[in-house]
Amino acid sequence: MIILGISAYYHDSAACIVRDGEIVAAAQEERFTRIKHDPSFPTEAIKSCLAVAGLRPGDVDQVVFYDKPFLKFERLLETYLAFSPKGFRSFAASMPVWVKDKLFQKANLRKELSANIDDSVDWGERLLFSEHHVSHAASAYFPSPFDRAAILTMDGVGEWVTTSLAVGSGNALQVRKEIRFPHSLGLLYSAFTYYTGFKVNSGEYKVMGLAPYGEPKYVDAIRDNVVDIREDGSFFLDMSFFDYCTNLKMTNARFDALFGGPPRAPESRLTQREMDLAASVQKITEEIVLKLARGIAKDTGERNLCLAGGVALNCVANGKLLREGIFDDIWIQPAAGDAGGAVGAALAVHYMMNGGERPPPKGKDAMKGAYLGPDFSDDEIEQRLAAAGAVFKI
Repeated sequence: MIILGISAYYHDSAACIVRDGEIVAAAQEERFTRIKHDPSFPTEAIKSCLAVAGLRPGDVDQVVFYDKPFLKFERLLETYLAFSPKGFRSFAASMPVWVKDKLFQKANLRKELSANIDDSVDWGERLLFSEHHVSHAASAYFPSPFDRAAILTMDGVGEWVTTSLAVGSGNALQVRKEIRFPHSLGLLYSAFTYYTGFKVNSGEYKVMGLAPYGEPKYVDAIRDNVVDIREDGSFFLDMSFFDYCTNLKMTNARFDALFGGPPRAPESRLTQREMDLAASVQKITEEIVLKLARGIAKDTGERNLCLAGGVALNCVANGKLLREGIFDDIWIQPAAGDAGGAVGAALAVHYMMNGGERPPPKGKDAMKGAYLGPDFSDDEIEQRLAAAGAVFKI
């Protein structure tokens, strides 16, 4: 059985080919288009995966998209209703795109596949959808070296879920706990990304990198006002500090007042305040991640942990988690963000829907590393450089 996994339309579009449970190719669209975090339909990534796998489009048995648009639309509607009449501008801006386009994702995917990949294939009968956090969790557990493991998925938001705790065993995943929108560790970090003048869903790594240059002076302000952290790692945000439910901004005037002024203007000079804010939100993030890990270890008794979701790209928090020794071993999906959703969606269908048997794990990584895209010979590289008129030395 050959399964094509696709993530697209939000950020970090990607494609993956799974053949009889084995990941044989995966690629991110930005690597071909050179558009950072490219959200467009991953035409070039799909073509590359088919070529690497030695397949024709008609060989694909199933195509699976990494989340469920109807559930996401439900969240948007319920959020706007809950906060109305605030947020009408954001509602009015987003609804035309949904009504015209995103609600009809199956038809859109079929059109894209026909127009860009092969119009002789009946893509409609092959199309399936996986839930966002299931895709993340599957991407972390199924390629891992563990027979069974706890799985912690943390991101901004999928359809509704922002944090999920699950257990993987054999070819199954069992979700134990969920934290749902608007309470989100990923969106908390993104709010500080926005406030310190960086681009949301892109500049979070800059905040992580900025943190060592600051002091966590705002930790108490965050903990006492912005986020209520429980002993098991569950948390609740005070939404009066945030505008992402009702506006096109992440934070508001109340947030500004708490942290001493308006957000830093993008590309303006960094000050010690931004460094201290970065250090503070990084420390809060690490606290929540560690408490979540301890909680799932206590609840499940599992000795191995798998991580996925955008927050799992925070390598500083991951390093602290590893050093704490809460689990015997940890495996993190290298493409922990939405790009990895293409991998997880395909694996979820193979194991959880089709009932594929998961073989005993061999080695430390069933993905066989993260270099799953195309490779190029020296001759090909030389030809490309010559064609571009580049100056080079052999």
